[in-house]
Amino acid sequence: MPVSRRKSALHLAALGCALAFPALTATPAAAQAAGAWPTRPVKLIVPYAAGGFADTRARRIAEKMGQALGQPVVIDNRGGAGGVSGTDVIAKATDGHTFGFASPGPMVTNAMLMKKLPYDAQRELQPIILIEEAPLILVSSPTQPFKTVAELIAAAKAKPNTLTFGSSGVGGAHHLSGELLAYQTKTDLVHVPYKGGALAATDLMGGHLAFMFEMGYSALPAIQGNKIRALAVSSRHRLKVLPNVPTLDEAGISKFESYNWLGMVAPASTPMPIVKRLNAAVNAALKDADVRTMIESSGGEIVGGTPEEFGKFLAEERAKWAPVIRNANISID
Repeated sequence: MPVSRRKSALHLAALGCALAFPALTATPAAAQAAGAWPTRPVKLIVPYAAGGFADTRARRIAEKMGQALGQPVVIDNRGGAGGVSGTDVIAKATDGHTFGFASPGPMVTNAMLMKKLPYDAQRELQPIILIEEAPLILVSSPTQPFKTVAELIAAAKAKPNTLTFGSSGVGGAHHLSGELLAYQTKTDLVHVPYKGGALAATDLMGGHLAFMFEMGYSALPAIQGNKIRALAVSSRHRLKVLPNVPTLDEAGISKFESYNWLGMVAPASTPMPIVKRLNAAVNAALKDADVRTMIESSGGEIVGGTPEEFGKFLAEERAKWAPVIRNANISID
């Protein structure tokens, strides 16, 4: 048989095999994108220890997602290094069934605070959905004379480098919110980091700190018990649980927004049909009454939406925090 005819025959034979056994020739990603996904339980990495803010949200949402996907959704806690260790596991996953939760540090600010990360959030991870924006509450010690944001700023400008604010540690949402306040108001504030937000809150109630930014779930009981004073919230709208407390924008700090948000991300190689199916499952979970109550009762705001909207949000976060971190010369290496 001439060489050209032999090549043609071999080509036709190979094509015939491919048509006869499509499952053997299709890649796993292509098969998943075609509608077979998920073929086994879905794993969601939580880059923090069990029992915390992200973990409690994740477990309730995972339960509802499993109902929509037709497969169990299993939570895998991978705490360590401020969320970096677990996020690296998400970025490196290749099994097509491992995804995870995202928060400001691992997805945005750690790249500005650390000299080196084991992953590139912008290249190795893709957005699925922004689940929740958890605003912080600007609270002061009852021992302080100021009762409004304007009075706080006036006190800071009258005596630079004397007004102290606490945080759960360097580079976290509590800390960066305080630095954003200093940056936007051109004041010199004194940051006092603690090994956890509860320790800082205790010192605030005891009058050892002037103010701090606290998460709603931890601040609300103390506010309701008149142990601390709520001056403003860091969201664009007032909170349902604190309707009489103004936003920082309303209090005179133009366009001030800061959130300890929670989202979901996938490895960059994940086919878009899978990303969209996960997005739909989470959007459905966010309509559940129990999920909504869990988030809103602690001062959180439900978001939802598309992967593209979450991607835009991440870009806006990077643009907002970069100058704040540079101005305060913050590093956690």
